[in-house]
Amino acid sequence: MPPAAGIADTALTEPQRQSPVKVIRAAMVGTVVEYYDFAIYGYMATIIASLFFVSENDTAALLGTFATFAVAFFLRIPGGIFFGHIGDKYGRKNALSWTILLMALATAAIGFMPTYVTLGVWATLTIVLARCLQGFAAGGEIGGANAFVSESAPARWRATQTSMVNSGAYLGSLVASLVALALTSIFTHEQILHWAWRVPFLLSLMMGVVGIWIRNSMEDTPQFQELADKGETKKIPVKELLSTSGMSLLKIVFLGALIVGGYYIASVYAATYLQTQGGYSSSMAFLSTSLALVLGVITLPISGYLADKYGRKPVLFAGSAASVVLGIPMFMLMAGGSVWQAVVGQSVLFVAVSVVNGATYVTYAEMLKASVRYSGLALGNNITTMFLGGTAPFIATWLIDATGNSLAPAGYFVFCAVLTLVTVFSVKETKGIELQSD
Repeated sequence: MPPAAGIADTALTEPQRQSPVKVIRAAMVGTVVEYYDFAIYGYMATIIASLFFVSENDTAALLGTFATFAVAFFLRIPGGIFFGHIGDKYGRKNALSWTILLMALATAAIGFMPTYVTLGVWATLTIVLARCLQGFAAGGEIGGANAFVSESAPARWRATQTSMVNSGAYLGSLVASLVALALTSIFTHEQILHWAWRVPFLLSLMMGVVGIWIRNSMEDTPQFQELADKGETKKIPVKELLSTSGMSLLKIVFLGALIVGGYYIASVYAATYLQTQGGYSSSMAFLSTSLALVLGVITLPISGYLADKYGRKPVLFAGSAASVVLGIPMFMLMAGGSVWQAVVGQSVLFVAVSVVNGATYVTYAEMLKASVRYSGLALGNNITTMFLGGTAPFIATWLIDATGNSLAPAGYFVFCAVLTLVTVFSVKETKGIELQSD
């Protein structure tokens, strides 16, 4: 065979890497939409409590709202299994396109719903159903997006590029926080209760259309294409995951404690905490949260770069240890009564979580083989999220009510940080390795 023909045949059979910009853009846009949709409910918690969870006791109504926030997280596990199956068997692209569509539709549905005044308890049940659909869709998003990027990135930049996916999650929460801030700044409280509360949820439709269009334009990862071409995809990926990678799955569950529980305490719940315990206005609370998220977005790629340069474990250790030490002092600042204390306290907590987040998902991906990577990332992350993330605002609110101590949520934050810190010692350093095939 002539040399030129051999080169041509090789070019036809070897999967080609897509442009990093295209890969990261496609992954990020989905996480932006998903986390905007999921976070806007939490940021609008006090409004939703008065519209859908009517009670003579404000705390009871808020607990009802956060309980519904938590319910959605229980659907993330079946969602992760379902979309993990699609992603590992039929392609990462297919699964990621469906997650964003379902999430956008569920969020927009909330914006069209009649309130308790019109439908009574049926309004409450309807919003719970919409939240369940959100949770099911979210179960397949962040893990799948990280699997997609990690398989498309060169080894020396893998942590940096996967950290940018999580920047998309933060950006989604940031957009939600800014929308909530704009809503409370532009409209009166009466206008918000009457109709303006619907606007943030309806915006999801427009964002979803853009996200679906971008994701449909991408190709699947080289590793998945190779698996599919060789016929090596697994019939039931989750069964293969549990039978061959059970210990890795367990490490993923505990390693993610801080980036899940700590994230929801330092962002979604903190916006409520600043209003109910710090005595700040809703606008001030959303402004503080927005600033913290901006710092988180900046921190994530720096953390990913450091993980590529010095290793995953040093970065994971530094961020989780800092969270253990700073958790209680920063909550004391947040409840201190001055604006600068609120901003500094929340921002420091969020930056510490972001340091860990920048190195976590790449570590997950490097623990798992290609045929179960989507399922492993989705299931492991969602187990942690169900137990420590979705319940975080509810538990934090309940802890204050039960103990009468406004610093009680800090204990929950530190608990999550300790779980991550202890697990770091059991994880092998994976910097620079090639991703496992089958």
